[in-house]
Order: sequence, then C-alpha cells, then structure tokens
Amino acid sequence: MADLRVLYVTERGDHPETGNLLRLHEAGVGLKVLCRPDSRYVGWLTDAGIPFEPLELAGKRDRAGTRIIAEHLDDYRPQILHLMRKRTIFNGLAAARGRSVKVVLYRGIVGNVSFLYPPDWFSFLNPRVDRIVCVAEAVRQEFLRLRLAGLRIPRKKLVTIHKGHDLEWYRDPPADLGEFGIPASSFVVNCVANVRPRKGLPLFIDACASLPADLDVRFLLIGRGMDAPKLLERIAKSPHPERFHVLGFRDDAPRLMAASDVSVLPSLRREGLPRSIIESMSYATTPVVSDAGGSPELVEHERSGLVVPAGDAGALTDALMRLYRDRDWCRELGENARERIASDFNVEMTARKTLELYRELAAEA
Repeated sequence: MADLRVLYVTERGDHPETGNLLRLHEAGVGLKVLCRPDSRYVGWLTDAGIPFEPLELAGKRDRAGTRIIAEHLDDYRPQILHLMRKRTIFNGLAAARGRSVKVVLYRGIVGNVSFLYPPDWFSFLNPRVDRIVCVAEAVRQEFLRLRLAGLRIPRKKLVTIHKGHDLEWYRDPPADLGEFGIPASSFVVNCVANVRPRKGLPLFIDACASLPADLDVRFLLIGRGMDAPKLLERIAKSPHPERFHVLGFRDDAPRLMAASDVSVLPSLRREGLPRSIIESMSYATTPVVSDAGGSPELVEHERSGLVVPAGDAGALTDALMRLYRDRDWCRELGENARERIASDFNVEMTARKTLELYRELAAEA
C-alpha cells in the first residue's frame, strides 16, 4: 500500500471528509493534502502525520493556485488526484493537463450539470475526469440521465460513496431550550439549513402553521438566512407566530438538534445526503424529510423516520401530527435512526469504498 499515493485537494473540508482521510492514512494510503490554512481540521491532519500544505484558491481560474497544484503533482507524483470542491476541481483539472495522474471529482448535490453549459466541460464533463464520486445514488442516477444527442457520461466514471460518520463525534449534551422560553413539556421540531429556494423553508413554515391550535409545539429555525424578511413576514402572518424561534446561524446547532424531538428538511429538489439530518439522526432525533434527491436513501420511511412528497405541505403537517400524537413511536424512530447511521452510514464504510476506488484506478494506470 505504501506505493499508493494520493494528492487530495479541498478547501476547508468537513468532519466526515477528514475522518475518511484519517482512516485511509491508517490503512497505509500515502496522502498529501492541500487545503486552506484556516481549516479547523488542519490540526487533525498534522497530528495524524498526514502531510499538509496550505492552498487558498481565489476562484475557479486561479493561475497561481493551478501552478501550486501542478508543482505538487510533479514533486509528489501521485497516481491519483482527488478534487473535492468547485474551485479545486477547475484548478486541479487545469493542473493535471498533460500529466498521467488519475483524476477523481466529488459531487454532493443532484443535477445542475448540462452539456449545454460550457463551464461544465471544464469540470464534471471534462474527458480528463476518470471517476466522479457521488455522495448519494440519486446524484449518480441524475448523471446517468444526462444526455444530449449521442453525448453521455460513461457509467464506469460514476460511483456512489456515502459520506460516513462516527457516533463518537456526536456526544454534545442537549441544549437547555429554556433559554428561548420553551417549556420542557413542549414538542420541539427543528429545521437546520442555510436558506436557499430549493430548501423549502416557506413550505416548512406553512406546514407548521397548519397544526392545530391546541398543540404544545415549538419550532426552531437554525441556519444562515432564517431571518430573511419574507420568512419573518410569513411567520408573523401564521396563526401562532409565538411557536417559532428564529435562531439563525448557531455554533451549538448539534446541541439544539439533540434537544429536539424531530428534525425536518423539506427540500424541494437537488438534495444530496443532508448533513443536518445525519447529525440529527446521530443524536436519535427523529428525521422527517422530503423524497427529494438522496434523503430517502438515508431515512427509511416509518422505520428510521418519515419521508413525505417534496412540495406537499399537507403531508408534512400530517407527518408532524403522527409523531406528536405518538411520542413513544417518535422516540423509537429516533433510536432506529441513530442505529442506521452506526450500521449503514459509518466512516469505516466510506474509507473502505474509497480505498477500493483508489486501488481500481491505480491498477488502470
């Protein structure tokens, strides 16, 4: 394994990404990581003995950044170049031009790639790409449906590898919701997302507003953009605006998830493998998701949570009512959700499948 060398280029990275790197390193993969020096995970890499070099890309066309990646390719001579984010993909592919290294890209959302959009030919449609790692099968299937005349992405290029987690990462104690004036008896539903049109926040507000007036229920809106004027106006017009607690971005979001009974992600389209729902499931908080993108791969309907049709506010209201009326079942679904992360979405599985991919590509070299 010592002769298997990978140049891994990302930006700030995230927890599951870094956990996967640590396990690949333990398995004997030769890694060199390029990422932003302000990443909170740099210390994890250096403590583990993984070579790290700072790289801060100014955009998708950063000549200095491309040159730095090319220099590392020439110096380190890896068999595989693994590119994780949009800027790294454009600059990394430019750096790989004329070099024999195998190129792996990461894709975390469904769709938004087209043969008719020229920039995509410099990223996911680039013939220079050897594999695209799809975070969910829904992402892979969308790539397979992508066709124009005789053009399509070869099936062999596409592989699904879920981002795995470790329950040991999720041990924060539940937050005291009394800080927000929420009684301990309340049934608490959170929605954690950075607000974008595809996330379906207006639908979430409408679904919650439709719950009967006599319920002891509260809603936490957590994430950037939750205080957008249009959302606040929608809440103000609801029958019980006092039920909503708009918290915005919070460093302690995991503790708020752990203190909730239910986590909702009402995505309308293009969802990958939602991290907020994975984190909630890891705290045994029952997930309710739409059937958009990869969410149904994560949540088994009526086994480890509930899945509702995307865009159907009435179905979401009904799902919340079912869980409110049957608290024991709600807790059972939450425990099953936690077990599902441990058994089917763990970081060891991600590392194993990534290693298999690396070996396959090295054998093709």
